[in-house]
Amino acid sequence: MSTTPQKVLVPADDLRTFAAALLEKGGLSPEHARTTADVFVWAAQRGVDSHGTARVPAYLDLLAKGVANATPEIEIESTTPAAAVLHADRAPGPVALSAAAEEAVRRARTTGIATVGVRETVHTGAIGYYVSKIAEQGLVGLGFVAGMPNMGYTGVKGAAVATSPLAIAVPARTHAPLLLDMATATIALGKIRQAKANGTPLPEGAAATADGTPTTDPEQAVMPLPLGGAKGSGMSLAFELLTSVLVGAPIFTPFHSDDPGGRKHRQNALLIAIDPVAFGGADAFTAAVDETLTTLKGLPSEDGVYYPGERSAAVAAERGAKGIPVAPKVWKDLIDRAEQLGVPMPT
Repeated sequence: MSTTPQKVLVPADDLRTFAAALLEKGGLSPEHARTTADVFVWAAQRGVDSHGTARVPAYLDLLAKGVANATPEIEIESTTPAAAVLHADRAPGPVALSAAAEEAVRRARTTGIATVGVRETVHTGAIGYYVSKIAEQGLVGLGFVAGMPNMGYTGVKGAAVATSPLAIAVPARTHAPLLLDMATATIALGKIRQAKANGTPLPEGAAATADGTPTTDPEQAVMPLPLGGAKGSGMSLAFELLTSVLVGAPIFTPFHSDDPGGRKHRQNALLIAIDPVAFGGADAFTAAVDETLTTLKGLPSEDGVYYPGERSAAVAAERGAKGIPVAPKVWKDLIDRAEQLGVPMPT
């Protein structure tokens, strides 16, 4: 008989309400709590558990320590119709980037393409969520994030650059949108934590010790290695320039300086919205996207062909119908936090 603890299945709406209630007790406004919870549940429903509801306790800690600002004064600065900078005031990433996505879509409706930089937010969560929100409006969404150095750089000992992600969402007519959501690391830092919690070995060449020595031991691993070696580390450095440096809030240089403030947690982002209407028409575009995806899926293959985002969309549909599985350790942590904060458990 198996003694392995079973995952708890929770309906998406219940999990979203529960997570929002916890975050509201943690200090966020009801609106910001719902927005943040929606990002976590979206990730969990698509099978990205490392960015799912397991993040709720971590965000409660960020709020309690003052790393994340529970009552940010978000400001949008712009000198041209097609671009803006959103000053996040250390707002949680889901709050800041959701606002930036809305702003990018609003501007792109007029200018055809619009860019919104996000200055000094705190942990962006699953960046695929924000570009997907842009795609839901019929626009193409692109997103880049730069954060605190926690990944090796080819030829450098120790952590040098961040596991900065890239995401692209393209709307389709009948197919699920294409969603490319990837880090510049071989694996996400959350995957290392999961491997450590589960006691499972890491893939070869995916992670390293503090001095940069590759290891498959999750107990020894402290940072991921760049995807494709110099390619991944080069992309991360480029994203630092496209986000942090562009919005006037560098992270890389202060981090590697003698200034203690350079190690203060923060992230920057850049979201881009492209309106197909400006390039010939939305209907023709989505029809051609569908045709492209159908062509791909029709290519010879033994096990089937999948485009980015297709499998996670199927997982989201299944979990939407059956409930979202929450790992026992995560569920216990959520229960403990609920008891501490006086939040009722989902029925």
